[in-house]
Amino acid sequence: MDTATPAVTVALHDGASVIASSGQVDARRHGELLLPAVDRVLAEAGVKLDAVTGVVVGVGPGPYTGLRVGLVTAATFGSALAVPVHGICTLDGLAYAAGQEGGLEGPFAVATDARRKEVYWARYEDARTRAGDPAVDRPADIAEALAGLPVVGQGAVLYPEAFPDARGPEHVAAGALAALAAERLAAGQELLEPQPLYLRRPDAQVPKNYKVVTPK
Repeated sequence: MDTATPAVTVALHDGASVIASSGQVDARRHGELLLPAVDRVLAEAGVKLDAVTGVVVGVGPGPYTGLRVGLVTAATFGSALAVPVHGICTLDGLAYAAGQEGGLEGPFAVATDARRKEVYWARYEDARTRAGDPAVDRPADIAEALAGLPVVGQGAVLYPEAFPDARGPEHVAAGALAALAAERLAAGQELLEPQPLYLRRPDAQVPKNYKVVTPK
């Protein structure tokens, strides 16, 4: 599952392929949409929740509120089912999908909407290999560094003046995250801890210099 972007996406993977998936794009309803999506996917696959043997969750980078919905839900499922919970970078899932579905080989970049007129982004050597850590920047500040490269994701669509060679997919899909995770686990690679990649402070903060009123 992944809620790090406007997409609320869930998939069920049997170790070889995706057997059911769901995706809805709504930046303000992650909490409302995630659990019904889990129910739909399980129903489509004809299995119960107790059949799940592991959980993979996108760890972002992403905005604070949406991202934590998926992480808390994944942790809850992991605890209730006594199964491992693995993290995977959301940008890696987009890169993998661009290679598998779009035939993009590389090098290229992935950019998602970080709001505040910024993007979360990373550069990739190919669909499976990220070059460096994810970052958050204004599109104009990285346009020169990424000049000539295809850029995958909603960030490229939102800022065509900085990223003229926009490629799909626009949003991450849980099926790609699951397939990439299954591939890495089969190869004996360790996945990330299910901890959030925020990259910056949350929008909601305690006001500064507020007046304290105490009883006399």
